Amino acid sequence: MQDNATEVTAAGIARLAGVGRAAVSNWRRRHADFPKPVGGTETSPSFALAEVEAWLRKQGKLAEVPLRERVWQQLAGHPEGPLTALVHTGCVLLLIHERPTVWLDASAGSDARLAAMLPGALEKVLTPRVGSVRGRRGAGVGSARASAGVGMGAGVGAGGGAGADAGAGGAGGVNAAFGRPAVSGTFGQAGVNGPSNPPAVNTGSASPGVNSGLATSGVNSGPGASSVNSGAVPPGVHSGPAASGVNSGPAVPGVDPEPTALGVNSAPTVPAVNSSLTAPTVNTPPTVHNDPAVHNTAPVSGTSAVHNASTVHNRPTVHSTAPGTPATAITGSPPTPALTPPTGPQLLPSAPLLRGAAELAAEIGARQTFEFLLGRHLDANPRQYTLTPAELAGLMADLAGPARTVLDPACGTGALLRAVDPRPGQELYAQDNAPELAALSALRLALHSRATVRAAVGDTLRADAHPGLLADAVLCHPPFNERNWGHDELAYDPRWEYGFPARTESELAWVQHALARLTDGGTAVLLMPPAAASRRSGRRIRADLLRRGALRAVVALPVGAAPPYNIPLHLWVLRRPDRTPAAPEVLLVDTGRFAGEARGGPDWEAVREAVLDAWRAFAREGRLAERPGLARSVPVIELLDDDVDLAPARHLPPAAVADGAEQLTQVRERLGETLRLTADLTPPPADPAPPARWPLTTVGELARGGALVMRTGGSGGHARVPVLTDHDVLAGTAPSGTLPESEEEAVLTEPGDVVVPVLGGGAVARVIDEATGGAALGRNLVLLRPDRTALDPWFLAGFLRGTANNRQASSYASTATRLDVRRLHLPRLPLEEQLRYGARFRALDEFERALRHASRLGEQLVRGMYDGLTDGTVAPD
Repeated sequence: MQDNATEVTAAGIARLAGVGRAAVSNWRRRHADFPKPVGGTETSPSFALAEVEAWLRKQGKLAEVPLRERVWQQLAGHPEGPLTALVHTGCVLLLIHERPTVWLDASAGSDARLAAMLPGALEKVLTPRVGSVRGRRGAGVGSARASAGVGMGAGVGAGGGAGADAGAGGAGGVNAAFGRPAVSGTFGQAGVNGPSNPPAVNTGSASPGVNSGLATSGVNSGPGASSVNSGAVPPGVHSGPAASGVNSGPAVPGVDPEPTALGVNSAPTVPAVNSSLTAPTVNTPPTVHNDPAVHNTAPVSGTSAVHNASTVHNRPTVHSTAPGTPATAITGSPPTPALTPPTGPQLLPSAPLLRGAAELAAEIGARQTFEFLLGRHLDANPRQYTLTPAELAGLMADLAGPARTVLDPACGTGALLRAVDPRPGQELYAQDNAPELAALSALRLALHSRATVRAAVGDTLRADAHPGLLADAVLCHPPFNERNWGHDELAYDPRWEYGFPARTESELAWVQHALARLTDGGTAVLLMPPAAASRRSGRRIRADLLRRGALRAVVALPVGAAPPYNIPLHLWVLRRPDRTPAAPEVLLVDTGRFAGEARGGPDWEAVREAVLDAWRAFAREGRLAERPGLARSVPVIELLDDDVDLAPARHLPPAAVADGAEQLTQVRERLGETLRLTADLTPPPADPAPPARWPLTTVGELARGGALVMRTGGSGGHARVPVLTDHDVLAGTAPSGTLPESEEEAVLTEPGDVVVPVLGGGAVARVIDEATGGAALGRNLVLLRPDRTALDPWFLAGFLRGTANNRQASSYASTATRLDVRRLHLPRLPLEEQLRYGARFRALDEFERALRHASRLGEQLVRGMYDGLTDGTVAPD
């Protein structure tokens, strides 16, 4: 019954039956028993997948559906949406990957039994792999390199350090184990319990809770109470079924989550403890808080304040302004873990999908199954996500180098952390403001490697989930050009060690956040917009980054390296300076020369080799010999002018014009040869003739009669082959595109095919030659494969290019022109006459190609002459 909840569109039905969408429309009109729509819109209805499969099977129209396609249809039509379905599927795939026997036992019975057993099994797998959010070392609040632990609205872990162990919205306690002093938050704020929670101990007014050094009895003994940490384990602590104990001693677990929460320290509605007027004094032992200047020891009674407003926080070692932890972590809500095990009722609608995904995992593996489903979802929704290409992610990871602890504070789909080389004992930390992306990243990383994954949901700049973390490396593709990044709230944040970013400089806020989360000597690599290297509003911060040796390299990427594809983005490589270099230099690299033609993207192999070779040489020596037009190391003093412009193109010498005048001479000679060929190919004078009166037919009629086969370009395919795009056809260039991998069968071209673009309004048709044959057909293209015994390809292509022919076959929208290829006309001529016309059309095509080649050579010659004259490599006479 649950499968009835999965919906499928007409396009999905067509794929299930192995037919076109027009056939599905015909079935709906001709068969009264065809399933009725259950959702969607009037123009794009959706149908119950189970009903559709039953009808197709009854009619004998159900093709053998590949398992991948069936699982994808179940996921795409999930009643709670594909993102929820992806998370449920990812959790189960991780269970199958980690404990396959547990899955086999749970899936042996009914769907109800499966849904009832899965939550407990998932919790045992998810908790150790993607459990609570916590820092590796450092203080909870204040300096990340200080030894004093300070409450942040979430419990601070016991042990050698006071790393923040953040819960999901609950009150936390501060650990006083091992004799470390723990002091409450800044004045006026509840250091232990966040601002949305009632104070846990000694609540005379708005005073923060403070830990007791005695074995106080009866504290937190009721259900749902939040335990107060003490030197010994008092009776009654953690005695309630929902009690959330936070690190109450060396022998007590640090986190006691609720049954349905993952890494959550307490419930949001924790009642105050010892808040009555007759509550005993808790902070009296001199061994816990023995500095009278910090904690007033007056007894708690009436409205007497526990913390004297005039004397709180006068020890500079408690709240250091050194970078490492944002001040907003004290007041902001505790971070939410990325994953919470779904409940049985939530999993029940997903049971058919989970069984199908398990079956697919048995064939191709759990990791590959999740990657396939996630990739298919991302391909189906390209405008919803800003993705980091895999080649770019690999380059950024290589620039950062090997690291045991890696952070991505804007993780997206986890591409950057997935590119990190695995190491023993590795820890991967992630955060994203979108809950679904954080959850998918956590699952993707857990399936990809054996590293410990700590992912959280939240606005990184406003509410950092890893405030105590000092990572070996930080990788980040931050959001660009954000105005609402927290400029007004974060004015006094201690992360701004290099200057307070302007409202228009959100990228420089991310740069400083990355530096604040690095251990000394750690490396951060960020993808940046090129404007961040030259905007005047950020010049002071850039100058300080340079002076203190934090910014080590700026790499200009080719156009098309990452979205937005129309501008050349930059990579910034930074290091947390352990000392200020005496004569610092900065590496500047410009890889713009490796931009690909048309829409094919850059030459990643060349980009990778050039950037890593320059970076590694610079990292070894501290400087790099000049590589004209590609890379050089620049002394910082040369960059510290009024603009502090870091754009590599403005500081690199021009590339050697390949022997300058000699290369231009070669270009001129090739242009002369091409012009002579063009003159030879120039069509002879046209002889006048009366208009011909041929009997006409259409492409549609020829297709129905079997004289040609008509195919349309697809959106994916199995094979990774070059793709012929509409731009390639219009420009007469080689195949330059790519298509996402999918279960759809790509349409491969063959020599003699005729390809026609359907958008743009141009009269263009291209005959596929031997060099182009085998390429996949891209979107917005129609392929015509003529029967050579009845139709000549050049005759067909030539008549399809007629201007009047295209005008009568075109339809017009408000912003585009679309060509209906079926309506294009051809004369009915015998094959011998077709060959005569075809030979003339072929000669015109050669002439057109020669003109295009001459045009490109002419542009190259003109540009080279301008550059040579202006840079002095070519003399004016």
